[in-house]
Amino acid sequence: MKRILVASSLFTCALFSFGHVRSDAQEAKPAGDATVKINYEDHVRPIFREHCFSCHNQDRAKSGLALDTFPKVMEGGSSGEVVFAGDLDSSRLWALVSHLEEPQMPPMQDRLADAQLEIIKQWIEGGVMEKSGSKSDVTKKPTFDLAAPTTSGKPEGPAAMPEGLWRQPVVYTPRAGAVTALASSPWAPLIAVAGQQQIVLYHSETAQLLGVLPFPEGVPYVLKFSRNGSLLLAGGGRGGQSGIAALYDVKSGRRILQVGDELDAVLAADINDDHSQIALGGPQRVVRIYSTATGELLHEIRKHTDWVYAIEYSPDGVLLATADRSSGLFVWEADTAREYLNLRGHNAAVSDVSWRSDSNLLASASEDGSVKLWEMNDGKPIKSWTAHGGGAMSVSFAQDGRIVTAGRDKTAKTWDGNGTQQKSLPAFGEMALKADFTFDGKRIVAGDWLGEVRLWNDADAQQAALLPPNPPTLAMVAQAQAEKATVAQTAAQQAQAALAEIQKTAADKAAAVKSATDQSATANADAQKAEADRAAAVKKVEESAAGLKTATDALTATQAGAQPAANEKAQAEQAAAAKAAAAKTAADVAA
Repeated sequence: MKRILVASSLFTCALFSFGHVRSDAQEAKPAGDATVKINYEDHVRPIFREHCFSCHNQDRAKSGLALDTFPKVMEGGSSGEVVFAGDLDSSRLWALVSHLEEPQMPPMQDRLADAQLEIIKQWIEGGVMEKSGSKSDVTKKPTFDLAAPTTSGKPEGPAAMPEGLWRQPVVYTPRAGAVTALASSPWAPLIAVAGQQQIVLYHSETAQLLGVLPFPEGVPYVLKFSRNGSLLLAGGGRGGQSGIAALYDVKSGRRILQVGDELDAVLAADINDDHSQIALGGPQRVVRIYSTATGELLHEIRKHTDWVYAIEYSPDGVLLATADRSSGLFVWEADTAREYLNLRGHNAAVSDVSWRSDSNLLASASEDGSVKLWEMNDGKPIKSWTAHGGGAMSVSFAQDGRIVTAGRDKTAKTWDGNGTQQKSLPAFGEMALKADFTFDGKRIVAGDWLGEVRLWNDADAQQAALLPPNPPTLAMVAQAQAEKATVAQTAAQQAQAALAEIQKTAADKAAAVKSATDQSATANADAQKAEADRAAAVKKVEESAAGLKTATDALTATQAGAQPAANEKAQAEQAAAAKAAAAKTAADVAA
């Protein structure tokens, strides 16, 4: 029942080209002789050589898979192991060559001959021996502890988060398809979004891509975390062809269980509180309940008259609610599948159901536009309101009792436990299909028909991030990073050139400042010298003025004729000298 996680791209090329049945006795004998131990070298390698080596050899290992040596076979491909000793169901190689899963090998041709398939089957079941003298290496099938608490479901230790999951998308499309399913972990910042042949896991606080879980069976139409958040249930398939429900370990990403073999896609599924049951339904109008311990079918519920749209166990695991496209809404005893309540009130398809955490109240959303709250004593609706014009597509309780819905009016809305509207979030481009609260109730995630998944802050209704169901491939991410690096390098070069120009301008300005400073210093020195010259001139003028005064006084005395005549000649000379001194002093003053 189990399937190991291997991306469908592992076999994008032909794993096997068309071949004919080998007629030699060596190949025919093991298929009918139980005493012969089937081994790789003698029996399986010839088949691989005939059909596989052209694409899957050590020189040309497409998808990282080489089949021409035993160690390489056991190593597997780029997405994981393809053969498990003693575990036929978990061996991806067998699922493809026997046409149990797609892509069927050889592609577009009949499958390998029965004799060759029998050899491969016996080789795997016999322990994938390398040579005739090798010992069988039959290992126990992968196991997982499905036990879970039956109270609130809260784990004792840290809540499960993905660790080291592969982030390469199985399928990338330029445009995403309608958001068929999404779910939020009850105890961890983890959101699961359904895509084409894959489930994409995001961190609800950082919007970081945490991993991609392959769903090669088709499109997941329902995603449900277990009550303790350690498991993720995915139900889906291909419309009109096949449908299954698969259980994943959240931490490792490993697929640990698969139940169901529907002839149409699974549209609704859930796992109960102690992880012992999985219920599923869809267009076949039958609800089937399986044991997770043995994979056997426990019960079939055939009360529905139309497609089963919604299935959910009550948090305490006592009851099971199911709804269909013809307004049918029932509650069953989970252990016995006996009818407990037939809830009548909707007049159109019941699109979704959700239990309140105490298991006493069931919410249902219908395409008649209403959301109803049902109590579990006698099945009476205690509250009903029109939530979305045109139809309500989903409803989900938060752990604190609040409700979030999505509908054909293109919006997601939040309500208190009594049905009073709290917020109407910004409208999508098309009708909103799914909505849920994050584990702490602080954010809301919702998706629409166009494949847009938005993450909002509940406090202010502001969009925090987009969570695409079709994330870019690793090659695209690397190319985008390279382009960013190129842009950053160009910007750095431009900045460096601008910095050089700025530095040059600064240097020029510094030189101009220095020149001006030098000129200022020269001018200052000239001014100081001029001031010294002026002071000397003033002093000289003062001295000349004093001499002029003396000469003038002498001249005055001479002119007064106070001296005797005998001294006339001397006086005349003194007068001439005083006059000459006065004239010089006058010239100096003038200068």
